[in-house]
Amino acid sequence: MTTLEALVTAVMDGLEDEAIAIAQKVIEEGEAVDQVIEALTAGMREIGDQFARMEIFLPEMMMASQAMKGAMEVLEPELQKMATTTEKKGCVVIGTVEGDMHEIGKDVVTTLLQVQGFEVYDLGIDVNALDFVKKAEEVNADIIGASALMTTTMPHQKDIIEILVEMGIRDKYHVSLGGAPVTQEWVDECGADSWGENAGKAIEVLERAMEERRK
Repeated sequence: MTTLEALVTAVMDGLEDEAIAIAQKVIEEGEAVDQVIEALTAGMREIGDQFARMEIFLPEMMMASQAMKGAMEVLEPELQKMATTTEKKGCVVIGTVEGDMHEIGKDVVTTLLQVQGFEVYDLGIDVNALDFVKKAEEVNADIIGASALMTTTMPHQKDIIEILVEMGIRDKYHVSLGGAPVTQEWVDECGADSWGENAGKAIEVLERAMEERRK
């Protein structure tokens, strides 16, 4: 088992102290931090799937989330070193929708956006659809990112689009959806602009969206 595989296993098993120690070892071995985060994100996605299939329960999922947080605290300074530009690429308002308490995926995307030069306003978890719009208007955002990790909370992503349409400001924002159950079909149904299959893809999509806006 490689050190990276050991790290993913420790996180998925909810072993926070072990995950922190192995994360430090991964850095010492010179692993690319973005690839480490992709592997961890995939592991957490599997944890979410196991929870949905009732193969694990809330305590195990919470322990895995805590272990992921511990590993991310070690990795974050390395991510900051990766920042290649101080130029502001765009302004993003991001959060997890109402009724949903999941934050790991959102936190990873938030960190990567900041590293890549985006100004990010993280609203946290359990965020009302109207609050996304209010904050976007307040800070003159370019992008609204809405995460949902449960099928029961996904309709609140659509609520954001409907509010923007009702207010006559839909075209003002690029709306990107995230979360394990999100698909291209759901994005199309909602009338959103994009989705991120994983954290890395989400950043690529939003960078392209901002390039298009500047043309």
